[in-house]
Parts: sequence; structure tokens; C-alpha cells
Amino acid sequence: MALKLASNFNKKAKLWVDGRKNWQEKIISSIQKNDKILWVHCSSLGEFEQGRPVIEALREKYPTHKIALSFFSPSGYEIRKNYEGADLIFYLPLDTKSNTKELIKLLHPDILILVKYEYWFNLITELNTNKIPTIVVSSIFRESQNFFKKNGNNWFAKKLSLINHFFVQNQKSKDLLSSINIKQVTIAGDTRFDRVKQIIHQNNQLDFMDSFKNDSKLIVVGSSWPKDEELFIELITNKLNDDWKIVFAPHNLNNNEIDSFISKINQSTVKFSDLEKTSLESLSKAKVFILDTIGILSKVYSYADITYIGGGFGAGIHNTLEAVTFGNPVVFGPRYKKFQEAVDLVEIGGGFSISNQTDFNTIFKQLMDNESFRTEAGHKAKNFVMNSPNSTKIILQYLEKYNFN
Repeated sequence: MALKLASNFNKKAKLWVDGRKNWQEKIISSIQKNDKILWVHCSSLGEFEQGRPVIEALREKYPTHKIALSFFSPSGYEIRKNYEGADLIFYLPLDTKSNTKELIKLLHPDILILVKYEYWFNLITELNTNKIPTIVVSSIFRESQNFFKKNGNNWFAKKLSLINHFFVQNQKSKDLLSSINIKQVTIAGDTRFDRVKQIIHQNNQLDFMDSFKNDSKLIVVGSSWPKDEELFIELITNKLNDDWKIVFAPHNLNNNEIDSFISKINQSTVKFSDLEKTSLESLSKAKVFILDTIGILSKVYSYADITYIGGGFGAGIHNTLEAVTFGNPVVFGPRYKKFQEAVDLVEIGGGFSISNQTDFNTIFKQLMDNESFRTEAGHKAKNFVMNSPNSTKIILQYLEKYNFN
């Protein structure tokens, strides 16, 4: 009811509500009774990228099956609703008993693969009742979650026990599950590592980046928020010498915010949206580039010498893995401890967390002025990714037990 009310004035809420209308018809139009279905559910866009290596491996290994992909959030569905790797893409309906019964009847999946989390308990119960296996990939748990409350009759833990197998990211998650007597667990790492390892082998060349960077060193600021961008104003205005340039990829492509930021820095700046009317000479002489578009940030990371990932002064940092795959040290704000890869990067010296302007100035001076320090940190970051387990392979080997054919 609250979401329906909010949909009158909030675009995201409207997408959430409207996207769930007539969900039955969408499934009926795509899935036949005799189809064999492998179902993957992702909360949002980040979980989709996490699950994508598994989806693509399923497509290759089980070509006679159809892939159904569901999302909870509009930020996942609206961006990936035309993803060619799935035969059906839909919003997960609300987790009521009637919805879940009808959903399982119409979709009749061979398995549900949950990516990282989203434990909808009516859905899990209905799948269990119908003897349809549910597994979770790239899952991670924290002591503060309700599953681990010591109340003697933990309803959450009992529902979690209905899941057939957990592929967790780390030992701590396995130990937490063991503490509530859940033993069907394998430490398999994070499937996102499998995804980002592939990025190195794609064609990452961008003509405009070749012209912009030239022979300079480059800082790339990915998914930046205003609080992140403010930290760079002094560096850009006073300390961005001839050897260095910088690219900003704002998280929100708000023209007013972008123009406001440009007005605060005293440097020649080019926006991606203005490339067609920008001469090659102006592009090569510019010191700051604003990537006001989506879809090519991973390629831009391939040009970086240092990366900064935004979000750490807000709800939490964004994806660090695409950046460090290219051997770049990464810097981010203080809110990173819910992200295991960021914790690990700090621990090994491939990532650096800052809490204020003073921290920022100190680490960037060290990274920019000390090439050997920068190179060593970058090697540590890249090796961290490359030495990670092949999580997708571990999951696919497990699925062989179900004899999908």
C-alpha cells in the first residue's frame, strides 16, 4: 500500500509497482508446459553482475533449458530487461503464499539459484514443498543478521535451513551457518571475480581515452557522489601537474550537479556528452574528463594508474573489482566493511580507506609521487583478483548432481 501511494510521485516506486502488474501473463507468454527452466534471482543490478558468470555458464552447459531471470529492484530490471542471456526476465512478485504457489506452477523451474541474498520465505517454503532445489551463490553472512539471534526458537534460521546448498564467500560465513546447524555449505568465493577476470580479455580500447590521456598518468574516479568529488577539488585546482589527468564517472548523471562541480575547479574540462563538438586538440589538452554516460566505465579503468571508488561516505562503496583487475591501487571512503573484497584489499595493501580530507591528501600524495609504491600496490590488487577461486566452476560441478538434461 505504501509503495502504491509512493508511486504517484516517486519514479522508482512507480516502476516497482507497474512492473509487477500482470506478471502471470508475462510468464505464460514465454514459458510453455514442456519447457525446462533454470531460474536465477537477483535483487538488483549488482547481484546481476555477480550472477552473470553463472547465467552464461548455465546457458552454455544446458542449451536445451530456458533461463528465467527475476529481479526485485527496478535498478536491476530496467537496465537488464533486454539481456540476451535469458529467455524470460521479470519482476519477482510480492512474497505472498498465493503468489508463490501460482509462480511455481507457471514457471515450474528445475532449480532456483539465488544470488548473494534475498531470502523470501514463502517462496523458499513453496519450493521446498514441491521438492525444487534452491541454492545460493556468492552468499555472505554477518553476526548481526536475524538468522543468528540466540533466542532458542529462531524462525529465520529454520527457514534458512530449507535451502539445499550455500556457496559462501568466506570461512566466517560458513562458521555462522554452522552455528545454526546448517552444514550444506561450500566456500567458493565470489562469482564477481570470475566476471571481472573476463574484462581483461575484452577489447578495452576507447579512441577518446587515447586522445585524452596521451602520455599522462591518470586517476579514474568511479561511481562518484558529491562528497567524493569535493575531496578532489584542492588536488585538481592546485596540484594536478603536467604528469596527471583525471576522469570522473558520476554515480548520478545529474547535469546540474555535474556543472556545479565543474564550476568549482580551475581546470580545462571535457564532458563525454560534448565529445562531438570537441576538437582533438582540446581533448588532448584537457586535464579533467567527465564520463556522463553509462556502460563503458570498465573500459576506462583499463587506462587508470590510480582509482578511487565512490559511495564510501554514503551507504557504502561501489564495485572495486573492475578497477583492481587492471592492476590499479584503489582508494575509497570509510564505509567499506560490509564488502569483503574491500576489507581484503585493505588488508593486503592493494586498497586504501580514507575518512577525511587529510587522509585523502596523504594517500594521494604517496600514490602519485612514489611510483614504486603505486606499482607494488597495483600488483597486490591484481594478484588478489587473479588468484581467487573459480567460483562458477565450483557451482557448475555441484549442479551436475541434479542431472539436468
